[in-house]
Amino acid sequence: MADVVIRGGTVVDGTGSPGFHADVAIRDGRVVEVGPHLDAAIGAEEIDATDHVVAPGFVDVHTHYDAQVFWDPDLTPSVHHGVTTVVAGNCGFSIAPIGTEQVGLLARTLQHVEDMSLDTLTVGVPWDEFETFRQYLDAVERRRPALNFGCYIGHTALRLWAMGDDAYEREPTDDELRRMQAAVADAMDAGAMGFATSASPTHNGDGGRPVPSRRADLDELRTLMAPLRDADRGVVAMLPGGVFNNEQVFELQREIGRPFTWTALLTIKGFPYHERVIAEHDAARADGVEVWPQVSCRPLVFQMNLAEPFTLNTREAFRELMGLDHDARMAAYRDPAWRARATADLEGRGFLPFNYTSLSVAESDRHPELVGRAVPDIAADRGCSPLDVLVDLSLEEDLRTRFWSVLANDDPEAIAWLLPRDGVLLGLADSGAHVSQLCDACFSTDLLGNWVRDRDVMSIERAVHKLTAEPAGVFGLTDRGVLAPGRVADVVVFDPTTIAPGPLRRVVDFPAGGERLTADRPVGVSHVLVDGVAVRRDGEPTGARPGHLLRS
Repeated sequence: MADVVIRGGTVVDGTGSPGFHADVAIRDGRVVEVGPHLDAAIGAEEIDATDHVVAPGFVDVHTHYDAQVFWDPDLTPSVHHGVTTVVAGNCGFSIAPIGTEQVGLLARTLQHVEDMSLDTLTVGVPWDEFETFRQYLDAVERRRPALNFGCYIGHTALRLWAMGDDAYEREPTDDELRRMQAAVADAMDAGAMGFATSASPTHNGDGGRPVPSRRADLDELRTLMAPLRDADRGVVAMLPGGVFNNEQVFELQREIGRPFTWTALLTIKGFPYHERVIAEHDAARADGVEVWPQVSCRPLVFQMNLAEPFTLNTREAFRELMGLDHDARMAAYRDPAWRARATADLEGRGFLPFNYTSLSVAESDRHPELVGRAVPDIAADRGCSPLDVLVDLSLEEDLRTRFWSVLANDDPEAIAWLLPRDGVLLGLADSGAHVSQLCDACFSTDLLGNWVRDRDVMSIERAVHKLTAEPAGVFGLTDRGVLAPGRVADVVVFDPTTIAPGPLRRVVDFPAGGERLTADRPVGVSHVLVDGVAVRRDGEPTGARPGHLLRS
């Protein structure tokens, strides 16, 4: 007697081997048999998978569900897209360790760098339940999320916990560094998935200042990564950000001896730097280095507004407004002197000129006729600058006007070249972050529909392998990622002829009236099972929460 029997599907088992017609029997959360016509197996629940693919559950290695898991333990919308395992704490932005006196500072950091509502964070996270990373994991485990949940300990949180506001301003003392190292060791003992950090110039936090992890040098990184080497487990996640070159990252990996992954190897149309990066990584891999660039099948597109213009905050005129309240921002945007400074910044003062052609109107209540139009075209019609279009439209609508902003990953041919490669991980979904500006948690259904079925960039077997066994192997999840007897029954059943991400929509369903974009209506995903329990059945969520806290 089985708990579940999935009948009549094509099993694509995650190994990359050709799919085969088979039934799958599940008992006590494990796959017990995979084979054709399991007539002797009788399931308490029978799933008809005729004309469908039956695959291992997908693994999302780049999420920011650290806070959202508390008010949304279903982990939407990932749960709808075949994802059964998530890794949070990326970019160094875990929410533990943190002391009571640093909670506000950490929340403001997340507000600016990951577009998380300060009000939502304030009321949605049970800050009184944890200070250490170990206590944080215990608090998550008590919520019993729908999906399997693992988390890095984050560098920025560590610095804030050990140094307070000084983490933004200086290097740690020897005592502070030893305290942080001990916290990493304790986190690894408690089951952290590894250590995450960022040197990215796009990561500016409280008051527009570079986030604390950007203050670190290589010696600090070595010290904080050493517990992973000593424990011989865990993954290091980095955003080198152009500060640390590839050879320095390779040397760190040789020293620590654990897998490294970094975010993100994106494409830029007309600038094929990704080919050089891959060549360097392939050569290092042949020499025994294990560093995995993360690649994405989704263009990096933000739906931003001038209330929190993440894509412009690297420019000084916009960065100086970070942390100001709504009225102060409005006053700045009306100020001709500020506009003159912003114009100079965007025209190239200290940076390459900003590409206004990447901007178009996404949402406008007062001017629906402009939705979909490029900002430079509107500027030409009005006889003004593109910056004036951005600011004037926004002022008319109390900064609610939203603009599509294409940052990178805009070269389909280069994306198609990167996706199927060995040595790269599918990542940068950013699930749980920038929630009012993007939703790339649907990367798995986009890959299988847009890139596999429609563009034929790789076989479905190769794509499933890259969504399952490959990331599971990097993270040491040895009982997941492959659909075989004895493995945990994380399973997704989907129709390969129709699978697609479905539409994006804006909803207000977070604590304190927080809004977000979500993709909660995918096409072709019929069933998702976590540990043998359906969290999505016949295309609808079940509300079940069978996930486990994953401890390395």
